[in-house]
Amino acid sequence: MPAWIQTGFSEYAKRMPPEARIELIELKPEDRASKQVAKVLEQEAVRIEAALPKSAVRVVLDERGAKVNTVQLAEWLKQWMADGVNPCFMIGSADGLAPSLKASADKTIALSGCTLPHGMVRIMLTEQLYRAWSINQNHPYHRE
Repeated sequence: MPAWIQTGFSEYAKRMPPEARIELIELKPEDRASKQVAKVLEQEAVRIEAALPKSAVRVVLDERGAKVNTVQLAEWLKQWMADGVNPCFMIGSADGLAPSLKASADKTIALSGCTLPHGMVRIMLTEQLYRAWSINQNHPYHRE
């Protein structure tokens, strides 16, 4: 990822308190040379499955997912924290995510109806998680 992606991600991740820490697990994309997209996605899915905690709530980010607003995300975050569960947000590679991963999701959401680069989604998601946390804490970051 370009340095600006890491800078943007880090800016919001460092604002999160220890009880809502954001951990980035970044997997190198599969080599796409002379492989069909479906095969690449399935190979990536195997590695993603291995990296996911077994008890995690799986949230797939996909432009065709359910539209979610920040207040809804704040409610989910509050519930996840109360239940002591860890959400894992899956952002696909350049070709997206394998159908098997999408099918295993507890939620499939869209941050936008637009197709966005996965690095940009990383920053937007991190900012939205910080914003959701700030709503739950009555912190003045979020304004209506």
